[in-house]
Amino acid sequence: MATKTRKAEKKPASKPAVKDTKQEFIILITNDDGVTAPGIRHLVEAVKDLGRVVVVAPDKPQSGMGHAITIGFPLRMSKVKIIDGVEAWSCSGTPVDCVKIAVDKILHRKPDLCLSGINHGANHSINVIYSGTMSAAIEASIESIPSVGFSLLDYSVEADFTGAKKYARIIVEQLKKQKKIDRHLCLNVNFPAIPEPLIMGIKVARQAYAKYEEDFSERDDPHGRKYYWLTGAFVNFDEGKDTDVWALENNFVSVVPVQFDLTNYTLKSKLEKTFKW
Repeated sequence: MATKTRKAEKKPASKPAVKDTKQEFIILITNDDGVTAPGIRHLVEAVKDLGRVVVVAPDKPQSGMGHAITIGFPLRMSKVKIIDGVEAWSCSGTPVDCVKIAVDKILHRKPDLCLSGINHGANHSINVIYSGTMSAAIEASIESIPSVGFSLLDYSVEADFTGAKKYARIIVEQLKKQKKIDRHLCLNVNFPAIPEPLIMGIKVARQAYAKYEEDFSERDDPHGRKYYWLTGAFVNFDEGKDTDVWALENNFVSVVPVQFDLTNYTLKSKLEKTFKW
């Protein structure tokens, strides 16, 4: 008996695999207190589940370094462990060096967000000029990387970071929710040194006109040679109720948008009328 041969069934053509072009959200974290400082560990803990966190921070304290970069010495990097599952590197350079080398040699791309801190001590008002913490954030902004610098008004290594962690996370979450973050965004965020339940919330503010009235304490070393130690007191000359100093004194987290363009546009307009060529 003849048997009918079944026609071979055509298998449906397999669809080409869809290539996922969406990049993971990368958060670069640095500071100026050094990679072993408690503040940077608390910042990592606050945001580590909001993206891929990579830490590149100085191997020693770099407070007051401002926007310094290393040009006369080589930079050295070594891998360190801060928190399980988080890639972390120690760098022999300044906070600004850390941002630069992280992009070029560690990430091989620009991160989606750069966070600096949490600094031990205030970076409100004039402090933003001297701060290594804020200079790292500003460097990121210059490189078209949205950034935030975080500081707690407590210099102690045993400072309570509970409130700072809570509000740092809130700020980062809000930035992530935005469809498109301004690539030059740079926020200077300061936390009052009070228990978390006493924090009144977040206040967007301007930089206060306040500075240090400085003095140099003169002393003699054991060999009779004079040396000088910088001292001084912080003085607020600004009575405005829309400043970062006012916000912090009234138990708010202060958020000041800052920029690297230092042009005084009001004065520029006046000078254009004065100096006519």
